[in-house]
Amino acid sequence: MFDTKIVVVLREDLAGWQKLNVTAFLTSGIVAQAPAVIGEPYRDAAGNVYNPLSVQPIVVLSADQQTLRAIHVRSLDRGVTSSLYIEEMFATGHDAANRAVFAEFTPETATVVGIALRTDKKIADKITKGARLHA
Repeated sequence: MFDTKIVVVLREDLAGWQKLNVTAFLTSGIVAQAPAVIGEPYRDAAGNVYNPLSVQPIVVLSADQQTLRAIHVRSLDRGVTSSLYIEEMFATGHDAANRAVFAEFTPETATVVGIALRTDKKIADKITKGARLHA
């Protein structure tokens, strides 16, 4: 049905609140990059209007630190723009602070806790090789 795939990969040892927080942040980056993934507003039978949601499923996977690093590198090598969340961002409190701490690291030094991407299905599967469905 879709030519593309949206994938979020989380580090498997994160606390529950961290997994939810990182997933929300990473997904917002995908929406910012590809606004067409958002559908029309929802309406219930009483006529109340709700926010539009993604028109396409989002697959959530988990991986260990080494696999996340490999996924990050493969996304860069293939030129796939991703959303990335690093461990140090948990200690900040707002967007400017997140971007400031993020800028201190390179792909080789970043401790990635989550990555999200939207690309061709086959490319997404190759990039996320080694990750497994999140429990």
